[in-house]
Amino acid sequence: MAFHFRRLCMSSALLVVVLQILHGVSGQLVVVEDPVSASPPPLVEQDGSDGIVPALFVFGDSLIDNGNNNNIPSFAKANYFPYGIDFNGGPTGRFCNGLTMVDGIAQLLGLPLIPAYSEATGDQVLRGVNYASAAAGILPDTGGNFVGRIPFDQQIHNFETTLNQVASKSGGAVTIADSVARSLFFIGMGSNDYLNNYLMPNFPTRNQYNAQQFGDLLVQQYTNQLTRLYNLGGRKFIVSGLGRMGCIPSILAQGSDGKCSEEVNQLVLPFNTNVKTMITNLNQNLPDAKFIYLDTANMVQDITTNPAVGEYTFDINSTAKKKS
Repeated sequence: MAFHFRRLCMSSALLVVVLQILHGVSGQLVVVEDPVSASPPPLVEQDGSDGIVPALFVFGDSLIDNGNNNNIPSFAKANYFPYGIDFNGGPTGRFCNGLTMVDGIAQLLGLPLIPAYSEATGDQVLRGVNYASAAAGILPDTGGNFVGRIPFDQQIHNFETTLNQVASKSGGAVTIADSVARSLFFIGMGSNDYLNNYLMPNFPTRNQYNAQQFGDLLVQQYTNQLTRLYNLGGRKFIVSGLGRMGCIPSILAQGSDGKCSEEVNQLVLPFNTNVKTMITNLNQNLPDAKFIYLDTANMVQDITTNPAVGEYTFDINSTAKKKS
C-alpha cells in the first residue's frame, strides 16, 4: 500500500482536532475552507496583536522528524533520495516524499515550515521548533539498534534550552510565558517503543512485560514527560495515538501472505487505551491545560475504507490521484 502526495492532503478529522484545541470548541461547528493566510505574531510579540498561535512545537519520531538526525551518527536518516522527491529543494531529513503532517498543520495556522532543532537559528525559533527524531521513543533505550537518536526526554530538554535562549534575549521567562501558553504542542511518540524495543529480539523487554504491563509502563513515563512540558509552560497539546502498526510495511514484510499482523495490532491497544485515560486525567488535574487525543488508527482506516472522499482518491498499491 503506497500513499504518494504531490502535496500534503490532510483528513478532515485532523483539521477538526486542530480547530478544537485552538478555539476550545465544544459542540460548536467551525468551518474552514482554506488554510489561514494571515501570519500570527511570533513567540515574542512585537505589535501586541492577537493571532491563532504564536508558535508550534513538535516532538516525535520519524513520522514528523524533519532533519534532526541528519548530523548525528545514526542509521535512521532520510536526507537522501528518494526521500524528498516532491519537496522543493530535495531531501531534508523528512521520512516522506514531501510535506509531513505537522508541516500541514503549520500551513493551516499560517506559520512557516517549522525548522528542525538542529538547524534553527536566530528568529526562526520564534515561530516554533521541531525536536522530533527518527527511532526515538518514550523510553530512553528505545531505538538503540539505530545507534544515534534523540529520545523524548532529550527532546524536552532541547525545548527547555530553546526557551532559555529566547527568554535571555527578550526580558526573561515571564515575558514569554503567555506566548508559550498560547502556542501549540504536537506530540507523536510510542511507535518505536514497540517496533524498535518490545518487538526486537535483542531487547529483553518482551520477556519482562506482557502487553498490558508494557502499555502501563509507557504511559506512566509518558504522563511524567507531558507534565514536564506543562510545567515548562505548555497548555495546548495534541497527542497522537498509535496507528494500526500491524499493517506497516516492515511488519507486512515479515509475513508470507501480505496481510496485517493482528497480533501486533492487538499488542498496541493497551497503549492507546491508556493514553486516552491519561488525556482525561491530565485535563482534569492540570489547570488551564487542553490535551486532545488524535485517533490516528481510525483516521487512517477512514482514508483506506473511503478512498474517494475529499480532494484525493487512493488506489491500493498505487499512488494518490488528485480528482479532476
